[in-house]
This record gives sequence, structure tokens and C-alpha cells, in this order.
Amino acid sequence: MRRIARWFDAMPPVSLAVEVGPDRVAAARWSRTGTLDGYAVELLPPGALVPSAVEANIVNGAAVKAAVADVCERLRSRDENVAMILPDTVIRVFVQHFEEFPRSAEEAVPILRWKLKKSVPFEADETLISYMRQAPREAGVDVVIALARLRIIREYESLAEGIGLHPGVVLSSSLAAISLLEDEKPTLLARISGSALTTAIVRRGVLCGYRCTELPAQGANLTPQMLLEEIFPVAAYYQDTWQETIQSVRVAGLGTRLPEFARPLEDEFHCDVHSLLHSAVDDGRIKEDARPLADRELEGLIGWNLQRG
Repeated sequence: MRRIARWFDAMPPVSLAVEVGPDRVAAARWSRTGTLDGYAVELLPPGALVPSAVEANIVNGAAVKAAVADVCERLRSRDENVAMILPDTVIRVFVQHFEEFPRSAEEAVPILRWKLKKSVPFEADETLISYMRQAPREAGVDVVIALARLRIIREYESLAEGIGLHPGVVLSSSLAAISLLEDEKPTLLARISGSALTTAIVRRGVLCGYRCTELPAQGANLTPQMLLEEIFPVAAYYQDTWQETIQSVRVAGLGTRLPEFARPLEDEFHCDVHSLLHSAVDDGRIKEDARPLADRELEGLIGWNLQRG
């Protein structure tokens, strides 16, 4: 699943990653061998950052800039490339099927812009676009496409540039976290971050479905039924299209509430339901040195390190 997480086609060698979320900024640095050298987390004041694909995200610029500067200072970051991991809401992800698809980016990008122009709420000339081919279910070509509004991406890139760093990679948190999935069988990921739910289905290196939605409630007000109603469209699409059932479910972002959601999910999908991070720890996908990141539920940073390796 490492290739799915790529936002730019060519990834420069990057040992530092900064994840900016609705409630915190986190950064981590790895050695050349992939060992965690250090990490830092700084909480944001409520409402300082409001993720959106369309509107300005940074509401309290002073607080967000200070948090980014603080975590990078604690990791002794100076004049280097950095991977920026952004909220899922910022980057729209689509899986599209084509009977034929051009090999060159010069021909492919205009086709993708035209095909998706009604699916994004901003003009084509404001759109950053990246894509990758993947194995199709049937004849033709399947393409995973990531879209974002240029001015929104620039908001985040300027946070790094303001302290002398060079954004070399930009991707969404869940696309990074997908690297933590064991996908030998059809696996559904349900990941909650703030008010956003990302549902993704992967199967043997193929992203079969992806959807990011706003939840009707947060925290203690979120119920298992609400979660199921948001997950169901992606699961139903997969089962109808691929003619097979979901065989594993991994959940992130529920914390200590996971047990009360696990049983309804098990009843719906008739398969095992576990924490994304706990499963990755148990099967050895998360090394011992990265356990502190898992304890802080920083699956985006951990997933980025797996896919960069």
C-alpha cells in the first residue's frame, strides 16, 4: 500500500515529517535506517485550524505558526526538506476507471481535470492534481487521483517555509495511514479525526474505495449507528462492484470508545474489528522505537515512515 500514499509522483529523501491536524501539530524525525530519532507534539487552541477543501484553514495564524515552529525547534530542524501531512478534508481522493488512459502526464492531467471538474468545488486552474495507476478489477485502467485547491495547500506549505523548511511532499493523513493496513484480504479502514470520517477499502495493494465525510456528531455524541450510516455507502459500493464481502475492519480515532463500536461493526460486516494501531503493533508493522507515536495515536506519521521506507 505504500504507493497509494504518494501525493507527488517523485518523493525526495525526507527524514522529517510534520502533521497538522484540527487539534494539534506533531512532527517526527527518522534516521537513514528508519529508526525514530525523535518526535514532538503541540496542542492547538480550539478553533485555531478548521480543515476545509475550499475555505481558508488557518483561523488563528499566530497559534498555528507557533505550534509548527515549536515542534520543529524541538527536533532541531534547519533548512531541510519536510513532508507535510494534512487533514483528510483538504485533499479529495477519487478512484476512477478508464477503458483507455494515456501514459504521459501532459495528456492525462487535462483528462482528469475535465472528468472531475464537477466533483470539486473550485475552478480547474486552482487545482493541484496527482494520480497513479493501479491494477484494475476488469479490463481497462484504474486511476487513483488526489486533488486539492492550490491556495489551501499554500497555507500549509507557508507554515514550513516560514521557519526555513522546504515542503517536498504533501499528502493527507489517511493516505499515509493506509500503509499500516494488512491488506491480503479486503480490509475496510474507518478513521476519525475531529469531525471528519475517512472510509477506505484496500485489497492486495489496490485502493478499491475512498470517501471522506463530515460526521453528524463528535466525541461522546457520536453513536455506532451514526458511524455505520456513514461507512455503509463505501462498503455497499465495494460489495456490489467487486462481488465480495469486507473481511476485516480497522478503526482509528475512537480511542477508549472502540469497544462500544466494535460489536455493531462486527454484526454488520461479520468479520474481525480491531484498532488500526493495535493491530499494526501486534503484527510487527510498527517497530518498538515507534511505539511512542502509536501511544499518541499518530498513525499518519507512522504510516508515512513505512511508505517512505
